[in-house]
Amino acid sequence: MDIFFGIDFGTTNSALSINNNGHVEVIGIDELNPAGRSMRSVLYFNEENKSFVGQDAINNYVHDEASGRFLQSIKTFLPSTSFDHTYINGKRYVIEDLVCIILKNIKQKGESHVGREVDNVVLGRPVMFSEHKDKDALAEKRLKKAAQKAGFKNIRFQYEPVAAALTYEASLKNGEEKFVLIGDFGGGTSDFTVIRVQGGENPGIDRKRAVLSLGGVYIAGDKLDSQIMWGKIAQYFGKNAKYTTPFSDDWLDFPTGIIRNLCQWHKIPLLRDRNTKELIRRIKSTSNDKKSLDNLENIINDNYGFVLFQAIDEAKRTLSSQDQTRISFQGRDLLIDEFMSKSEFEILNQENFERIAGCVDNVIANSGLSLEQIDTVFLTGGTSQIPSIQQLFIDRFEKKKLVGMDAFTSVAQGLGANGSFFGGN
Repeated sequence: MDIFFGIDFGTTNSALSINNNGHVEVIGIDELNPAGRSMRSVLYFNEENKSFVGQDAINNYVHDEASGRFLQSIKTFLPSTSFDHTYINGKRYVIEDLVCIILKNIKQKGESHVGREVDNVVLGRPVMFSEHKDKDALAEKRLKKAAQKAGFKNIRFQYEPVAAALTYEASLKNGEEKFVLIGDFGGGTSDFTVIRVQGGENPGIDRKRAVLSLGGVYIAGDKLDSQIMWGKIAQYFGKNAKYTTPFSDDWLDFPTGIIRNLCQWHKIPLLRDRNTKELIRRIKSTSNDKKSLDNLENIINDNYGFVLFQAIDEAKRTLSSQDQTRISFQGRDLLIDEFMSKSEFEILNQENFERIAGCVDNVIANSGLSLEQIDTVFLTGGTSQIPSIQQLFIDRFEKKKLVGMDAFTSVAQGLGANGSFFGGN
């Protein structure tokens, strides 16, 4: 069997596994990343239009004091029909070009490790890129084209929660069989599957029938951060500002659409549109809160949203182990020091947690199994560590049924186990 790669191109992090004659290995692809073997799925273009990937992108972005263009959550744009292209330093890039830069970087790291070119890849994909079938198909088409641009010739896809299941399967004893509920919590989507797995090198189960049900919801880490931004931070950027028009003395609310885009990190660059910037300028001239609109213009022009959302994400992660925290940020003339409790975070995201729980219940119901028949609940992804997420599974299963492995490489490991795609087991 030829060597092939398994690539988990994630909204927040990416990881690589290598299948070499049946031996699967997850390798580090970012020597600058202090957090482990994964790589941040980010890009930075400096003023000379040189591109950087992963931690190198973050380091250069911070060093250059945001003078270039920083891009995060690129995967989120794959199903977007409104995203056709963007210009960076005068050069036109379609989304396939941006994803290609990351995939090509990962491909080169893997090829350097094995000492040869590799044409075959299994790419992970969420159960749903989008709730709309046409947009979902568009996202997969774009991801495949990006992989082709990166130099891969033979490209296959696997659902990310199924890949995570294969990672768990490798931990079972020979012949040991279990029904498993997989929860894969990424940056953009939360995906679930009920699957039958069996330990051993040659599982005696029909892979096509092993997956009993699949489901997903477009809610994950980024969405939770967005709710924190909306509930605790957006007030510093004009959320509560009012303004008048030349034709009326009535006070109008600041356009909600602008704040909604501000609260989604990957959409902040859309606010650089000339018409939007001019609208903000006009509103500020008659606003009762010019300071907050100065802040809004600064975050758009100076592109410091990444650092702000890092502070939000850090606060969110702190609440996984503590009952309270502070969101601290300083930039330009802005100083933010907001208290946030775990209960506030849970209230802000109550609807998101309910939608995730509803999706889990549907996937279980569609599997035809009862809660008692599911032997194991395998959770992966950073968001799976949030207590409210853990609790929704504890409420349905015994706590001892919950297991987890490496939150950031479990999917990549499983993608590398998909030998059947390229003539293996």
